[in-house]
Amino acid sequence: MTGRGRKRSRSIKAFRRTLRWLVALVVIAGAGLFLYSFARDHPEDLPWTQLDLAQPVGMFTRGKLNGLSEDFAQCRGLLERAGVEYDALDPVSSGEQCGYDNAVRFAEGGARNIGFSPAGVGVSCPVAASLAMWEWNVVQPAAQAHFGSPVARIEHFGSYSCRRMYGRDEGAWSEHASANAFDVAGFVLENGERITLVRDWGDAEKGAFLRDVRDGACDLFTTVLSPDYNAAHADHFHFDHARRGMGGACR
Repeated sequence: MTGRGRKRSRSIKAFRRTLRWLVALVVIAGAGLFLYSFARDHPEDLPWTQLDLAQPVGMFTRGKLNGLSEDFAQCRGLLERAGVEYDALDPVSSGEQCGYDNAVRFAEGGARNIGFSPAGVGVSCPVAASLAMWEWNVVQPAAQAHFGSPVARIEHFGSYSCRRMYGRDEGAWSEHASANAFDVAGFVLENGERITLVRDWGDAEKGAFLRDVRDGACDLFTTVLSPDYNAAHADHFHFDHARRGMGGACR
């Protein structure tokens, strides 16, 4: 190869290296722009963003809600910023395993508060925050889609109960023992129609609604148990915020 040929070959190689670098920079810049846009438009899907109850449910929402058990003040602040009206409950202590110090009671008639039957239920603050997001993002859209009417009240079997799991005399303590669980029995629509798990789980339309709201709850609570789990849950959903690391139970 002549000197001119070698020079031309080196120039081509240098051009190709430069081109590869330019392509890599364009790809990196494009990826950076995409990530910036995604982070701006979908903060709920990022693990490091602060939880906002008014945002849609994201990939890390459940973990952030579960983490609220460590900071009662933060949890109450999130409820207030989202427009949820509540009363903070005095701490309760009953034996070594029972009691709570982070419970709230939804205020009846609040602008962003759904009704509960019986009224006046108290739950841990993380459960309250999850119930609010569940109603806004899951229950009401599902009710409109299936029945064309919003839900006016949620019927329930309560939250706090100083007992072990399944009411046994021995074994692990229930999340109900710390008001960190809530049992949903049914729904009353604004048009007066009533849907209950014990009666309607096997119904085509009402059962489809109940499964939709069950599935949506799995993105918010670390434990969701339904009639599909066992006979003990044939008449209610059990929701709780048990500490399960990165995982959850949805049955």
